[in-house]
Amino acid sequence: MTAKVFSRPFTQQEPISQEAIDAAVEVLKSGRLHRYNSIGEEFSEASLLEQDFANFQGSRYCLACASGGYAMSVSLKAAGLKAGEKVLTNMYTLAPVPGSISNAGGEPIFIEINENLVLDLEDLSRKAISSKARFLLISHMRGHLVDMNKLMQIVEDNGLILIEDCAHTMGAKWGDKRSGNFGLAGCFSTQTYKHLNSGEGGLLTSNDAEFMARAIILSGSYMLYGRHGAAPDKEVFADIRLQTPNYSGRMDNLRAAILRPQLKSLEKNIKRWNERYQLVEGSLKKIKGVELPERPIEESYVGSSIQFRLPGISEVDAARFLVINKERGVEIKWFGSDNPNGFTSNHKSWKYVKQQSLERSDEILSGLFDLRLPLTFSLEDCSLLSEIIGDCAEAFLSKK
Repeated sequence: MTAKVFSRPFTQQEPISQEAIDAAVEVLKSGRLHRYNSIGEEFSEASLLEQDFANFQGSRYCLACASGGYAMSVSLKAAGLKAGEKVLTNMYTLAPVPGSISNAGGEPIFIEINENLVLDLEDLSRKAISSKARFLLISHMRGHLVDMNKLMQIVEDNGLILIEDCAHTMGAKWGDKRSGNFGLAGCFSTQTYKHLNSGEGGLLTSNDAEFMARAIILSGSYMLYGRHGAAPDKEVFADIRLQTPNYSGRMDNLRAAILRPQLKSLEKNIKRWNERYQLVEGSLKKIKGVELPERPIEESYVGSSIQFRLPGISEVDAARFLVINKERGVEIKWFGSDNPNGFTSNHKSWKYVKQQSLERSDEILSGLFDLRLPLTFSLEDCSLLSEIIGDCAEAFLSKK
């Protein structure tokens, strides 16, 4: 019998809505793409997006940025990071996270993860003490939230300044609190493969007035900070505006116009992602030898990708596992390789960072596989790709 083949592309996103296209066309017709190119008292699209996202997030302030990576970097600078200071962060993340620390002048100190792909809180406690770091940039990598109650106790006990990378958790919650609202700042991405799509872009939220005033000046507001839609009062900027450099990382009106209509559909799309995630998760859980991260009951997640492990798989077999899935149309990423491939990399290939011993996490990553679940996949598509992954996994596991 001919083996089934998956034929849908894993990088194809849903089309931009007609409402967003119309909004973008209006910006293009106006010629006023720069966020500060507004007339009179009107708010630009970027300023309106800041208002909209602050309301969605339940935060006082919001800054529209050029990228999620820029949001992280400018957060560290606005929070007072000094050159050479250590910043605690996940070892399991993507390159923009340590890159943002390096860009801000810091030194990443990697924290181990556990089998659920979240921070090992015991390792965090140890390294918070031994490193004497003031900052924790936590990456909610691939949408997995650590126990945020326990995390916040460690943050409080050690006087850490918490910044959250929420590139994969826009709309997620721990209990009744949104991801991004636990620390000083939440950093979000609107890059094509995230939960809102403007090609590139980022959003930064906070409830701290002085922090946000510094971030706005750093982003390149010149003396036009009064034109922001979710900014502190002008009085807060009185001294900060003269003491803070311009790093030019603004979002333009065209991208903001594309994003505002998408935000209205985010909650509906979260339900659609989770339907796909839960279908694939249920199928993979039935395969003996395949392990999936546990989702705590307190976590309301956004399942736009799924991760699973084949513990003990060799490097040769892992590479072969990727090939046989790809031959049947299923594109899986593997975090165990020390050689970066596309968007996928790990700490051993970040040679600009001091190399660190992370043996337990390296063992976890050696058998860790990952794939996107775009909304262009139907539930039937998800059933088929689950079946193919299951066939390929069972073929390897039967040899053990």
